[in-house]
Amino acid sequence: MAPTTSDGDIPAPRRAGRVVPVYAVTGGRTRSAGKELPVEALVTVTHSGRHAADLQLEYRTILGLAAAPVSLVEIGAHLSVPVGVARVLVGDLADAGYVAVHLPQVGGDGTPGPEILERLLEGLRARSA
Repeated sequence: MAPTTSDGDIPAPRRAGRVVPVYAVTGGRTRSAGKELPVEALVTVTHSGRHAADLQLEYRTILGLAAAPVSLVEIGAHLSVPVGVARVLVGDLADAGYVAVHLPQVGGDGTPGPEILERLLEGLRARSA
């Protein structure tokens, strides 16, 4: 049941800055068309991406963030979307040639090295400060 005000009216829902629901931004997709991107992948804007026009806000925001290398998980945190949604958005931009995705070097066991994990942690701390 929705909360009511003292006079019994149902207040308008509060919005956290997002007008369009996340599923509408991705067209309802939960996976990108390309290969699965690891959360520690770094994303950088390409020359084409610097000159991209007529993109949705989320895509423009990612291009701005990717002016310097930024991880997929940092993009999700900045946009306040699940990592899966960030993967779809970054995948779309990569498919269009607007960003380059740099896959992390992994150890013999297939996991990212400590330097990658440390960078992720630093990035998340910076975003929450």
